[in-house]
Amino acid sequence: MSRIYTVKNKLVESRLFLNRIIAAFIVILLLTSGLIVRLVYLQIVGHEHYTTLAKDNSIKIEPLVPTRGIIYDRHGKVLADNTQSFSLELIPEQIIDLDDTLLRLKKLLDISDEKIDQFQKQRKRQKRFVSTPLLISMSDEEIAKFAVVRPYFPGVDIQARLVRHYPYTELASHVIGYVGRINEAEMKTLPIAEYRGSSHVGKIGIENSYESELHGKTGYAEIETNVQGRAINAVNSVPPVPGENLYLTLDIDLQKTAYDALDTFNGAVVAIDIKTGGVLVFASRPGFDPNPFVVGISNDAYQALQSSDNQPLFNRALRGLYPPGSTLKPFIALAGLEYNAISAEHKTFCPGYYQLPNVSHHYRDWKRGGHGSVNMTDAITQSCDVYFYSLALTLGIDRMHDFLQDFGFGEKSGIDLSGEKQGLMPSREWKRNRRNQAWYPGETLITGIGQGFLQITPIQLARATATLANKGKVITPFLVKKSASPDSTAPNIATQEDLGFKPENINSIISAMVNVIHDPHGTAKSIGKDINYQIAGKTGTAQVFNIKQDAKYNENDIDFKLRDHALFISFAPADDPKIAVAVIIENGGHGGSVAAPIAGKVIKQFLGTNNEN
Repeated sequence: MSRIYTVKNKLVESRLFLNRIIAAFIVILLLTSGLIVRLVYLQIVGHEHYTTLAKDNSIKIEPLVPTRGIIYDRHGKVLADNTQSFSLELIPEQIIDLDDTLLRLKKLLDISDEKIDQFQKQRKRQKRFVSTPLLISMSDEEIAKFAVVRPYFPGVDIQARLVRHYPYTELASHVIGYVGRINEAEMKTLPIAEYRGSSHVGKIGIENSYESELHGKTGYAEIETNVQGRAINAVNSVPPVPGENLYLTLDIDLQKTAYDALDTFNGAVVAIDIKTGGVLVFASRPGFDPNPFVVGISNDAYQALQSSDNQPLFNRALRGLYPPGSTLKPFIALAGLEYNAISAEHKTFCPGYYQLPNVSHHYRDWKRGGHGSVNMTDAITQSCDVYFYSLALTLGIDRMHDFLQDFGFGEKSGIDLSGEKQGLMPSREWKRNRRNQAWYPGETLITGIGQGFLQITPIQLARATATLANKGKVITPFLVKKSASPDSTAPNIATQEDLGFKPENINSIISAMVNVIHDPHGTAKSIGKDINYQIAGKTGTAQVFNIKQDAKYNENDIDFKLRDHALFISFAPADDPKIAVAVIIENGGHGGSVAAPIAGKVIKQFLGTNNEN
């Protein structure tokens, strides 16, 4: 049997061994260099950062959320408070099969997929040992159902929390507003330190406009934690400062009267305390229940509100734009007196229409046969259009614009609510800049009776009425009368601007407005009964669409949404005004028969029950 001999090549083996030694040395050198660089970084460059991080791992700063301030009406009735609510909460770390647990809870409590999706999104933003709510504001039935099976749901429990509550639901929804969960856009603008731990913020209304006062100041607690971040012991704490309680000028009983009086109509009612400017009524109908927005309204419910033809989410009192119609006539008449364009005794013949020189078009009066020869008082009392066509042409659009703007038409009222619409007070310059068109005499005529391009909001109209009642002393409306204490004082009306009208002129206008209610020919005489004081007012009817020259308007033959708006402005008592009211009813038809009675109810209730006057 032959043997196989292997001959070693010592030179090759030596080279191979040397190469391995060199490679190992290089690897060790690189690793050692990396370690040295990392140690230098940790000890020198990143020393401060990692020292802070190490301390933060042992002491955590936990925010202490303040209790939100309560909102009251002028008589101390609660409009927004914080009520104890029970929520179903899960701690994922303590649940072996989360999906199975959610499925069983869904069947037990009839939980929607939408709420489960919201839970999953919130859970993923938190640590597994943090309690995450699945259901908020549980009903007694839901609590009872879960209590029976509680032992079969480890990691699931019911917790008590404070939740914002609005006892008057839709009655004051637009003025009080509501709070809702903070979204990503809001989180970028809110102060980070103040809103750590907060989940809700004011969205609209008083809740939004006075967010900083209502929210309060966030406190904090220093919590000792283990390496996983779980709390072990409380080291130190600074208590939160509760939000301020707000006391409004709003009278919720008066608000209810106005809201209920609107009945099935869409519209707005605004009433102002003439002595102070405090808003007594700020009703917009239809309203909505703000409570579901606090706990998270479902998509279906929100879409139903959004898509409704009646627009319940739309704040008509603050943002609704309407032509003022004949409610503008007292202001136009006062302009005529102040500019010496007319005298109170000046008469105009009304045949039922008005024609511009050398123009065949008839600008119709609401009374087809006309009013005959009327002076200023007659024209306001009977709402004669022809008289004001003639006066408007005499004044011209530029003088009307400047005069009406002093009353706040076409400007924000300054009320302490965000989102107010400005409206539009047209002028020759406005049309040229906005539409690149000339201003025509016919547009001046229809502006004189509150039609055309002119648009106002209900709060604007109420403010102008209060300023007129106050004989030219400008009223700035506000809602928050007192803050923190019921004994704090309200703004003084004496500090407001005085437009400086001649007393005899303003008295002539007020006298004519009294006739609207208390004269047999007045367009709102029905509300002047059974009272021992006088009301000054003016009816208005505003067209929604233009009628052809030879056509006859018949509200029974047209779609409801195309019917005229009904308006009414008033103040009382006429000799010592305390309250001013503006009413706008969409598609209501006639100001005298539909809008005026609503103002009458508000005035009579206020003057009959108000003990402060």
